[in-house]
Amino acid sequence: MTSEEFKKTLWDTANKLRGSVSAAEYKYPVLGLVFLKYVSDLYDTQAGVILDRLADPSSELYIEDEELRAESAAMFSEDKTFFTQDNVFWVPAEAKFETLLQSAAAANFAQLLDKAMGLIETENLSLKGVLYREFSRLELEAGKLGELFELIAKLKFDPKQHGSRDVFGEVYEYFLGQFALNEGARAGEFYTPKSLVSLLVEILAPFKGTIYDPACGSGGMFVQSAKFKDAHAKQLGSKGDLPIYGQEKMAETRRLCLMNLAVHGLDGNIGQTYGSTFTNDQHKTLRADYILANPPFNISDWEGEKLQDDPRWTHGIPPKGNANYGWLQHILARLSSRGRAGVVLANGSMSSQQSGEDIIRQSMVIKDVVECMVALPGQLFSNTQIPACLWFLSKDKRVGLNGKTDRSSQILFIDARKAASGRISRTQVEFAEEDMERIAQTYHRWRNTAFGDGELYENVPGFCYSASYEDVQKHRFILTPGRYVGAEEVEEDDEPFADKMDRLTEQLAEQIAERNAIEKLILQKLGGAGHEF
Repeated sequence: MTSEEFKKTLWDTANKLRGSVSAAEYKYPVLGLVFLKYVSDLYDTQAGVILDRLADPSSELYIEDEELRAESAAMFSEDKTFFTQDNVFWVPAEAKFETLLQSAAAANFAQLLDKAMGLIETENLSLKGVLYREFSRLELEAGKLGELFELIAKLKFDPKQHGSRDVFGEVYEYFLGQFALNEGARAGEFYTPKSLVSLLVEILAPFKGTIYDPACGSGGMFVQSAKFKDAHAKQLGSKGDLPIYGQEKMAETRRLCLMNLAVHGLDGNIGQTYGSTFTNDQHKTLRADYILANPPFNISDWEGEKLQDDPRWTHGIPPKGNANYGWLQHILARLSSRGRAGVVLANGSMSSQQSGEDIIRQSMVIKDVVECMVALPGQLFSNTQIPACLWFLSKDKRVGLNGKTDRSSQILFIDARKAASGRISRTQVEFAEEDMERIAQTYHRWRNTAFGDGELYENVPGFCYSASYEDVQKHRFILTPGRYVGAEEVEEDDEPFADKMDRLTEQLAEQIAERNAIEKLILQKLGGAGHEF
């Protein structure tokens, strides 16, 4: 079975519940059952690991006598210590998958599953309050849950064959992506496209320091950051260290995050409970070195009216009807003196002139905390068609830990709207490896960082431009990359008609926006009222 066939089998298994439970609900019980199979298989494998150690002459547990070795292996396999020391979940006998499988046809099977999950939580503190324990509340036809369980029983999570816990991490990630495709808009509460997360990580290059996500969803930012750290450990001659902090508003999504961390062997402080980062900030004293976030776009019900005097608003009070600049300023407030952040936001955040957002943006540029802006392709998200961009913020753009080139009073603009060559489906694109490398290396060449390739940065018409403060001031602090990078150099006759129409339409939109801004400025100069154009 190939990796893709393996994942598809899992997804087909999940669809056994389709029609009985909504997509928004069935991810929880299905992921719970797959997790139960995973920890049970890992537990069984660990028993073999113990026996191997007893038979290894170089091991401190070595026992020469074969009969005594077998007896010791059986005894040690019942000792929790031999599992937890290798970061393997301890599974009580009555909670093992194989044990439960014998009762899959029983009338009280759902209750047995709830009890089993409770026992596993009790024995593994990192899972306390995390696992799904509401099987008995599912409104399913008789026997359907047992059928699903029997299908999952055919899957094998063998660390020797599949490479430790990574296989479950991949399956978990695949499931979240599939649920996102099926759930539509609601998926934004828990899932950010993998290639977008990877791009953020490649640019920020988190290796050593505190990492934070104020809207952490299912924890994808943390997992990808940890993978980046591990991948570069050998290259840098150090293991790296990334203490994890986060917060999530939705209770069920917070559970997904905690399970995702547990699956990948990661510890994290995700706050004492779920809650709004704005009104119930659980990390007020945190100053993080890396912040990665994909907060919900343009939310109007963020209770901004309760926070008019909040100390986080150092650049201006965010409008009550849109949280975008609330997120940006919250993130700036949680950055350390050397900290850097990557934030996904709606395109409107780059150019909005409403409700004082332009004044906040101007203050951020003047105080030199905006480092890089990236325009993203359309069709990147499965759950929204709202065009998006990336903001990269920095507390210190001078020569130092974050780079070897002083970029004070400069902003790098990257227009990546045409940079996604991968395709997930007819309606969704993604960044291929070469796309991510091109964008990330452009940034690292600009900052002259250790993760670059040693080549010098150059402006590329139509793709990237290093703007001075004066450049940004000329554009009235609008931060849309298309205004700065210019047009790609093409022969007039070689430019496809559709591309030309897109380019001209965008230029027209920018000119209209510029005209509106000038009209607004004139109105302000004239007193603001009673004048029409």
